Amino acid sequence: MEKIKPDTYDQYIKAIMNISQAITSDLYLEDILKLIVMVTAKVTGFNICSLWLIDESESPKKIRLKATQTIEPDYLKDRSLSMGEGVVGFVATHNQPLIIEDVLKESRFKEKEMAGKLDLVSMASVPLQVKEGKVIGVLNCFTTEPHEFSGPEVNLITTVANQAAVAILNTELLVKTKVIEEELETRKLVERAKEVLMRRRNLKSNEAYRWIQKRSMDSRKSIRRMAEAILLSDEI
Repeated sequence: MEKIKPDTYDQYIKAIMNISQAITSDLYLEDILKLIVMVTAKVTGFNICSLWLIDESESPKKIRLKATQTIEPDYLKDRSLSMGEGVVGFVATHNQPLIIEDVLKESRFKEKEMAGKLDLVSMASVPLQVKEGKVIGVLNCFTTEPHEFSGPEVNLITTVANQAAVAILNTELLVKTKVIEEELETRKLVERAKEVLMRRRNLKSNEAYRWIQKRSMDSRKSIRRMAEAILLSDEI
């Protein structure tokens, strides 16, 4: 069994600590994804790290590039693959890591022109797994020199990927929760504003709502802001 070198072990700990901090933060998904790839690249020293997520809203499903720490324009362009297509699609579909010594010689790798421009050579691609082995995305790491990914390195990337999956799910849940909370709060404010208008203008409930809606559209302000303005004026 291959032993973990002290410096690799330190990298392992740093990566897990940073990703774990992201899990408990109030960052939104886009910020979480950027943090994950930046941390992974920094602690591993790999040249490019990228994160792809499965888009469940499309039928058939697609897997899309969502974050990378590189500023290379050839890599930053909007990209998506079908499930099962390319290295990323293979890893997502089969739920297993894929280690490639030379991407230019790998038949599954679809972006050889881009790899040639950026001098990408070796690649490690691992799935982002959540409960019951469900895959929600893929984490890729590239080097610009021939590199034989060691067992500890693959374990490190895999652990970071799984921590990332937890962070992503938690962030999506947080966003959904906040959206629901904001929607409920907006409804409460609108109901209170309607009561003010019904009392002041002798309007029915549906008429009061239409009044708020029209003022919102005319002023290009949200219904929530209009409701807040009505309540504020009632207090003056």
